[in-house]
Amino acid sequence: MKRHAPATARNSRPLADVLAEELPASGLVLEIASGSGEHAVFMASHFPALDWQPSDRESDALVSIDSWASEAGLGNLRPAVEIDATQGPWPLHDADAVLCVNMVHISPWEASEGLFRGAAGILASGAPLILYGPYFEDEVETAPSNTAFDESLRARNPAWGIRRLSRMDELAAKTGFERTARYAMPANNLTLVFRRLDT
Repeated sequence: MKRHAPATARNSRPLADVLAEELPASGLVLEIASGSGEHAVFMASHFPALDWQPSDRESDALVSIDSWASEAGLGNLRPAVEIDATQGPWPLHDADAVLCVNMVHISPWEASEGLFRGAAGILASGAPLILYGPYFEDEVETAPSNTAFDESLRARNPAWGIRRLSRMDELAAKTGFERTARYAMPANNLTLVFRRLDT
């Protein structure tokens, strides 16, 4: 059964504009936590020279992703695979980019650690790990909507919550990445680009 994520319609085009600047011209993009699958369909149709590999940890999400994909009929959109960011190793041995949209704040910190660790294992030097979502920045005044959102997340699950950008940068450094770009996005979100350092 297909799921629908209302935010997808709002952020797909702005995110695609950023990805056009940061993704390679060709190759394989692994999307972690693809959710409904709507982003995967949109991006695969928008970047026909890239193969798109959606994934999720939930079986219902995998069904939704493949339902959207079947309807779209795109040759560069692969069947969804099960990946739990907290668990390794991942079923892919290499990719040219990793994308993760709106997972970091609705998962425990261990998922972010696993995301960077897993991406480090499959990305070559210079390849991007791209994150989209809300973040707190030390030097930027927090929007009231993000403060309220963070409180609601932590009320639902104390292990969830909007992460500090400085903490993401520290995690990146520990796992062999450095942040190379920050894009302001709609609804007080950010797109962050981390690139794999030489190993």
